[in-house]
Amino acid sequence: MTAETQQLKQRFRGYFPVVIDVETAGFNPLTDALLEIAAVTLKLDENGLLVRDKTIHFHVDPFEGANLEPAALEFNGIDPHCALRGALPETDVMKEVCKQIRKAQKEADCQRSVIVAHNAAFDQGFVNAAIHRSAIKRTPFHPFVSFDTTSLSALAFGQTVLIKACRAAGLAFDQALAHSALYDAERTAELFCIIVNKWQQLGGWPPPLEES
Repeated sequence: MTAETQQLKQRFRGYFPVVIDVETAGFNPLTDALLEIAAVTLKLDENGLLVRDKTIHFHVDPFEGANLEPAALEFNGIDPHCALRGALPETDVMKEVCKQIRKAQKEADCQRSVIVAHNAAFDQGFVNAAIHRSAIKRTPFHPFVSFDTTSLSALAFGQTVLIKACRAAGLAFDQALAHSALYDAERTAELFCIIVNKWQQLGGWPPPLEES
């Protein structure tokens, strides 16, 4: 096990952070369709700083009987019935997401994955509901623990809206690309890394890696 992996394991008390963003057809995870999901795993670089690692991304077919709120579809610009989306059945998507996250979690020697998201309760609710519908018993995700970049951004930058928080952190953010799960997840991952690394550089935990 490398020093970097060991420190990642220790940094979040055995949790493996996974940045999640979802696009949906409403606000109720029990009745409204999950339409897109992106997950970004993280790692420590050679300097012990948290950085993006791998991105997992799928478009999702609405589950049978799912509600499709017109206002939500107008907001995110998704046509659930467009064949060009390349959408896959929800069960197939969630099984593959969980499989890839479990593998990355194991490689990092972590005990459980924890969702990192902007307004995390929303994304976590849809992930948990989709996993339940898919009858996945070996979910890698903790059922209720999450790291919310909304709260962290309020603390670090005095901003709670994702685009404003990113720009306050010095990240470029293209409004035209927002409300894509892929784009938002990658920007959220970068924002989370900046906050965690900034805290470390200000003297917070963890201490820098010792040179061998």
